[in-house]
Amino acid sequence: MSTVAAQPVPNTVDPRTARKVTLAGCVGIFAELYDNGIFGFMAGSLAAVFFPNTDNATAVQFVFLGYAVSFFFRPLGAVICGHLGDRIGRQRMLVFVILLISAATAAIGVLPSYASIGVAAPALLILLRVAQGFSVGGEASGAMSFLAEHAPEGKRGLYTSYAQIASFLALLTGTLVAAAMTSGLGSARMESWGWRIPFLLAVPLGIAGIYIRKRISDTPNFTRLKEEDGLSKNPLKEAFASAEHRRAMLLALFIPLMNGSGYYVLFSYMPTFMSSELNFSKVQGLLVTASSLVAICIAIPYMGRLSDRVGRKKVLAGAAVAMAIVGIPCYLLIGTGNVALAVIGACIMAVVFAGHTGVIHILLVELFPTRVRYSAYGLGYNVSSALFGGTAPLLMTYLIDRTGNVNMPAFYAVITALGTLLAVSKVKDRAHLPLRDA
Repeated sequence: MSTVAAQPVPNTVDPRTARKVTLAGCVGIFAELYDNGIFGFMAGSLAAVFFPNTDNATAVQFVFLGYAVSFFFRPLGAVICGHLGDRIGRQRMLVFVILLISAATAAIGVLPSYASIGVAAPALLILLRVAQGFSVGGEASGAMSFLAEHAPEGKRGLYTSYAQIASFLALLTGTLVAAAMTSGLGSARMESWGWRIPFLLAVPLGIAGIYIRKRISDTPNFTRLKEEDGLSKNPLKEAFASAEHRRAMLLALFIPLMNGSGYYVLFSYMPTFMSSELNFSKVQGLLVTASSLVAICIAIPYMGRLSDRVGRKKVLAGAAVAMAIVGIPCYLLIGTGNVALAVIGACIMAVVFAGHTGVIHILLVELFPTRVRYSAYGLGYNVSSALFGGTAPLLMTYLIDRTGNVNMPAFYAVITALGTLLAVSKVKDRAHLPLRDA
């Protein structure tokens, strides 16, 4: 192991460059998360196209099983992309992952249906979801490390929160596209050919993201470490050899618990939940989700900026406590069947969740030094996503089907919030310290 000074080195990137890099990073994240999120929004149509010989509830469960399977390949993507990202640079891997997911998403858009090739159709659908999952596994930790390492000191929370805005704007775009097409084409034409269009939009989005990411340079932290011959030869092995890093990876596994009830249930699963369980129309469900996405996009930068001032722990803990309090009442508002009340309930939860999603990634970035950051942060976070995130829609559909209780998402919101609160209490807050290189 190369001997490198373990002292934190302040970031000297000028604000103009940091803003340029942040914008470029966000465009790539938008493309990546749109590609990943559109699968959940199109679950109803995909169920009819790829599982036509089963009842609707079972077909939707099969679609979300495909959604969940891809998450178990995220840790593999995190390990491989993280290793290469810590060895050869963040920028190269971020170009690769957006190329991979764009190709996989576009391929879903041209898949033959079950009526054309039988069981091979859903098999190919799941295979392409695996490719998407691998790509996203390399995206989250890589993009957030990239942005944080470029951000000016004292503004890391704000700058990385912009990436979260991009991710939710991607979900909002997917929601509006799905709502507009479902409303304009109707179920018959959507199931015939319309479902393909949202997936094929990955082509121009991917080209734009690749073009922008290829034009940005690697981070000053990585470049400085490379010039000092301080790069790790095996970053994940090095991380597991350190008790401090093992503890940090364990925290990276449990702090994101709220993502399961937030990102993956409140947003990705919500349109399907509202139409299949609460008797809303598909368009109404998508529009309620769209309202909550607008709310969270507005709230996220305020939470990121607040965490720069008061620390990450206080903001995350406050969000967890608030979700434990409002989770059940807000879901009861959604369950009334009234669109206006559903919008209020979903928007309240979205603003609360902003305190988690707008801060969690920068807290996890700060747990690790540059030498192992991409690998160790990526592994912990993506194992968490696989266990508690991607399985959430499948778990909700299964529990509701078995129990008949449509309030299962509310209980899940409270349980995951309390889990996050417990994990956050064990973290050392590094909001006001420079990022470490080693």
